[in-house]
Order: sequence, then C-alpha cells, then structure tokens
Amino acid sequence: MRQNETHQDAQAITPQAGIMSPMYKIGVLTSSDMGARGEREDTSGELIKELLAPPDYEHARYAVVPDERAIIEQTLTTWADDDDLDLIMTTGGTGLTDRDVMPEATRAVVDRLAPGFAEAMRAFGLTKTPMAMLSRGIAGVRGRTLIINLPGSPKGVREGIEVLLPVLGHALGQLTGENRGH
Repeated sequence: MRQNETHQDAQAITPQAGIMSPMYKIGVLTSSDMGARGEREDTSGELIKELLAPPDYEHARYAVVPDERAIIEQTLTTWADDDDLDLIMTTGGTGLTDRDVMPEATRAVVDRLAPGFAEAMRAFGLTKTPMAMLSRGIAGVRGRTLIINLPGSPKGVREGIEVLLPVLGHALGQLTGENRGH
C-alpha cells in the first residue's frame, strides 16, 4: 500500500477466502518486435493479465514494445518511478538471440536483484522441458517496485506464474509495507 493511500483504498475482498487482501498495481510489458509492429498477437501478455487479475491485482499499465533496450529501460523506469506500480511483469526478450535484451534492460534499472524468483521458475521449468535453461530472465527491485521477467511463450508464462503465486503477495506486502512479517 502506498503511503498516500488509505488502508481502505488499497484493500479488496478476496472472494474465495472472504478476507481482506491488498490490491496491487501492476504493469505488463511485452518485448516483441513483431508484436510492437502489430504483426503478432500478444498472447503471453494477455495471459499474465488473466492470471494476475482483480481483486488482488489492478492492471494499471500494459504495453508491447520492440526489443530495444533503451525503450524497455525507459518504460520500466517510468512505470516504477512515475506510475508507482507495485509489480511489473515482463514477457519476452529472455532468450539467446542478439535481440533478446530484457534481462540486460531490467538489470540496468533495478536497485537490487531478487534471484530466487528466476531460479525457482527455471528449476520448475526444467521439470517440464530442458528448454527452460535457455531463459535468461531475472527479477529485481527498483524502489518499491518488483520487476520479474517471464519467458515469451504462453506456456512459460503459465508455469512461471504458477511458481510465483504462492509467494508473490507476501513479497509485494513486504515491498509496499503492508506486510513486514516473515
């Protein structure tokens, strides 16, 4: 919860549990040359929005950008600093080609790395396919914003979020000050 919000403004009822839980502001950033040109549908970004949905997550920003490091860095920085997002989930740009620059752009803008997220996603992914070791995605914190790189495929996104969900609320609670416990 942001300092200028009231407790009530940042809360939502979680229907399945019937308890109050914070609503976190998120952004979804897709890195894809073809997607940015409108030549490919962004199924991975849309899946992130579907899996991280209200009442726990408010979709505040969404963009599809080309695989250009400067554009990605500017977008991540603006969303974290000016738009005050709690979480930025990225998809795409984590592979081995020379156009895959999401990890480098993310590393350039974060204050601290949070390697456990990417380690856990790759470890889980390896139980499904050896191709998971090709993902170079990272995670880190800029100010009070958590930034996590997911692979560009819907399958990689689904598996990554499956791994993240049990700890994501707790991590965001620590960053926003809503939950300082361990």
